[in-house]
Amino acid sequence: MDGDATAGTAARLVGREIAVLVESDYYEPEIAYYRWRFAEEGARVRLVSRLWGRESLTFLGHEHRAPLEVHEDLADLTDDALDRLAAVIVPAGMVADRLRYTEDVDSLPPATEVMLRAFDRPALLKGVICHGMWLMAPIPHVVRGRRAVVHNNLLGDLRNMGGRYVDRDVVVDGDLVTGRTGDHCHLFARRIVDLLAGGTGSTNQEGT
Repeated sequence: MDGDATAGTAARLVGREIAVLVESDYYEPEIAYYRWRFAEEGARVRLVSRLWGRESLTFLGHEHRAPLEVHEDLADLTDDALDRLAAVIVPAGMVADRLRYTEDVDSLPPATEVMLRAFDRPALLKGVICHGMWLMAPIPHVVRGRRAVVHNNLLGDLRNMGGRYVDRDVVVDGDLVTGRTGDHCHLFARRIVDLLAGGTGSTNQEGT
């Protein structure tokens, strides 16, 4: 990114941190856009995944098999770490499906457990786009009764979780922002930026 990209404009998220959960089969244009767009506003973008005891892992994208190296583990998202975040995003692609794996069927997947604690924090913005809603399937109560949009393939999942489907590209319900598909990541990111900056995106609006 050009270091002068924000010249003449005020970066609105300076000092804020946004965590983006990632795994293999991520949608490359979406993750690339978040890294550029949020950084343009001055935010620090943190890529987080389950590292399985390793210092880092390299994940491959869905479309072009592009490599993405990740150094932050889900275990790093302690309660204190979550309190320091401005937003946490569950992206498109197969990220949520991979992260919802648990080797212990009596325990929540680590990524779902992180989102459960995230939903306990109204001040922390939750962004879920496209197939990302899969990650909340083990904790349907966090979505029950809330307005949301998902990929058409997940309509049954959302309704079985008790969510209220809204046919818009981006839907805001309080501290939950949802997007239709990864191709709508620009609209999704814009709404998140506006909400965090206290701009035009109202937490009471249904969508775009």
